[in-house]
Amino acid sequence: MVLQPSERHHRDWNHRRLGPWCSPTGSPAPLSCETGCGEGSWILVCRLLVPTQVSLLSMEEDIDTRKINNSFLRDHSYATEADIISTVEFNHTGELLATGDKGGRVVIFQREQESKNQVHRRGEYNVYSTFQSHEPEFDYLKSLEIEEKINKIRWLPQQNAAYFLLSTNDKTVKLWKVSERDKRPEGYNLKDEEGRLRDPATITTLRVPVLRPMDLMVEATPRRVFANAHTYHINSISVNSDYETYMSADDLRINLWNFEITNQSFNIVDIKPANMEELTEVITAAEFHPHHCNTFVYSSSKGTIRLCDMRASALCDRHTKFFEEPEDPSNRSFFSEIISSISDVKFSHSGRYIMTRDYLTVKVWDLNMENRPIETYQVHDYLRSKLCSLYENDCIFDKFECVWNGSDSVIMTGSYNNFFRMFDRNTKRDVTLEASRENSKPRAILKPRKVCVGGKRRKDEISVDSLDFSKKILHTAWHPSENIIAVAATNNLYIFQDKVN
Repeated sequence: MVLQPSERHHRDWNHRRLGPWCSPTGSPAPLSCETGCGEGSWILVCRLLVPTQVSLLSMEEDIDTRKINNSFLRDHSYATEADIISTVEFNHTGELLATGDKGGRVVIFQREQESKNQVHRRGEYNVYSTFQSHEPEFDYLKSLEIEEKINKIRWLPQQNAAYFLLSTNDKTVKLWKVSERDKRPEGYNLKDEEGRLRDPATITTLRVPVLRPMDLMVEATPRRVFANAHTYHINSISVNSDYETYMSADDLRINLWNFEITNQSFNIVDIKPANMEELTEVITAAEFHPHHCNTFVYSSSKGTIRLCDMRASALCDRHTKFFEEPEDPSNRSFFSEIISSISDVKFSHSGRYIMTRDYLTVKVWDLNMENRPIETYQVHDYLRSKLCSLYENDCIFDKFECVWNGSDSVIMTGSYNNFFRMFDRNTKRDVTLEASRENSKPRAILKPRKVCVGGKRRKDEISVDSLDFSKKILHTAWHPSENIIAVAATNNLYIFQDKVN
């Protein structure tokens, strides 16, 4: 029996069915972040506990349910698998921050407005809206359960008072409208005050409905549902710069959608072979160019990146550019093909560069140079000696994301033990920081962390053997214009701000 990508256990399918992958090579530069991102310059603004499935009213706490921040920090035993954050995304202004979790819920946080009395609260985010985006489903034709987990969230630019965002699970993409309402209509002719229909025979006069003030209510309503277009699991969605179309990518195909058409999409990439036994790679991530609506990239499990131009042909199976780093035979090992798989690909804001993340490194590619990356940053090279145990506990298949800062000068990605790394492309310095409950006091300054590999360990260092691989930073986000970052750790969302910001 041939295993389909969506049905596989990722370990068996990736390692045993896929062909040889390329090993990452290149000499990494010792790196760290620019002024404002260096040692001791980041402070914790707030730690947000994403609301769990349990009703907030049952917690016997006198809190405003829209103000879940530092006053609500406690190790709650009822946090379940469904509460784990699976994606984080700022909107285009940075005023809103959306998270999706494995329970299918989207929680939107809004930035606190600055006041004369509390200037320091400007960087804090509080709960703005919470809604159930996806529900668990069952495909009766394939006898396959479809998880409600939110894989990706993408914001659309704000055009009016309402906000719009895309959210997706493994199979279905939804367009949501988030709007505020502080007035309600009263004085209906055909309804009474409780909303029941009145007998038309009893109506003797006509009234003009009026709007009355009411408590602010934030509503999330689904405007479009894009379904039944993917056989395999959706791993990426990306909004085009024309803001009329977007694409969704699964293991073997990429589809192009129009926001106004829900029952039809156009297949622009299809790498599925006629015989699934000949399958050697899968699509791992895809993204549109930030300025050119005809250009997009997608990465593969072989560690390659393909740049496609939709003007060249309707079906973009033939790439325009192909980015791949030659393999160093001396670095070849049993795990080379696994750790070279790209888990995330991102265009820089300028559109000149592409950033990719594989298991051990972050690489920056110039669109004009296809044969090798211009920069290679080692994220946690000390784990090379631990690859065997990481393979046994399945951690080697973790999919880490990477993000640019607003000026494309600093990049950030996650690691284990709730560590996350920042690399400054100008000063070639790097820093390792930790998002932990132990350091969750408001305005606390983050201290750089160091990992010790063998030998004597200093007081401020942590041994590589002491790392907790169950604590991992897979999802991060950077404010589009300021030095404010969001880091997701299990069901906690940490907001950090540059000390001089």
